[in-house]
Amino acid sequence: LQGEVLENQLSYWRHQLGGPLPIMSLPTDHPRPAVRTYQGARQSLVLSKGLTRALKILCQQERATLFMTLLAAFKTLLYRYTMQADIIVGSPVANRHRFELEGLIGFFVNTLPLRGDLSGDPTFGELVARVWEAMIAALAHQDLPFERMVEELQLERSLSHAPLVQV
Repeated sequence: LQGEVLENQLSYWRHQLGGPLPIMSLPTDHPRPAVRTYQGARQSLVLSKGLTRALKILCQQERATLFMTLLAAFKTLLYRYTMQADIIVGSPVANRHRFELEGLIGFFVNTLPLRGDLSGDPTFGELVARVWEAMIAALAHQDLPFERMVEELQLERSLSHAPLVQV
């Protein structure tokens, strides 16, 4: 990444992530520690065939992928818990969209911060459309490494939470 391509990537992310960034304030059973412990948990959920079928129909109606629709649902859940309308969810992307990279061995995963605006009491269809727009734009600018993005934005660092993305 260099020259005009780099500047295009940087410009997009500066615009997308400019201004005050939200810090996710999820209600927990413990206060946020002063220093991150990196301890976490995972919750698995298997959706029934009927629900999966209904979700796929909804995706077709909204002209969105299943990932986009489930991301909209997840952001709705986060909003309900936090009452924060500005939500950033980090999503891994494989970063192998260029033909030259397909045969290479290595770890090319990058984190895309997907910022969402839930203000204005949108319908679920409107929220899916917002997620669709944000996802398409982010994927078009996925080449900038996450570390470079954080560096460029000159985010204030804290030991209590990750920069830019907490979910």
